[in-house]
Amino acid sequence: MLLKSRVIDFCNEKYMNLSELAQAMGISVRQISAVQQGKHSIDEKFIIGALTAFPEYGIGHLFYFTPGSSF
Repeated sequence: MLLKSRVIDFCNEKYMNLSELAQAMGISVRQISAVQQGKHSIDEKFIIGALTAFPEYGIGHLFYFTPGSSF
């Protein structure tokens, strides 16, 4: 199973662009893009950043699992 993120889906509701989102999450725009493109796995820092940037959403709204092999 692969852990996927809906962070980009919620970005436009609260942030003007990926730079603002990245700042709110405490990570780089590059890391957000790499996760969304499947080039980087979701790590603890990404999860904590997402929960910090979107406190109104629970972890179940921000992340989900899909079938597939892990990195």
